[in-house]
Amino acid sequence: MKRAILVTAIALSALGLAACGNTSGDRALSGAGIGAGVGLVGGALVGAPVTGAAVGAAAGAGTGALTDEDQIDLGKPLWK
Repeated sequence: MKRAILVTAIALSALGLAACGNTSGDRALSGAGIGAGVGLVGGALVGAPVTGAAVGAAAGAGTGALTDEDQIDLGKPLWK
């Protein structure tokens, strides 16, 4: 139970630090962060948090790179 709470807290932190951005690179980077957080939680539920985070990061980066701010916009990234 404690592990699930920790994993959830880490994932929510990753989501809070990520935003979309305007450039393809920013969107890929933030998508990877969001995907890794969500994948970490999903993977932890089935016993493979690292694999889940890796798959989520790849999917998020691809989604971020292949979309533009008119399709998905979570705001300005914190690193800008």
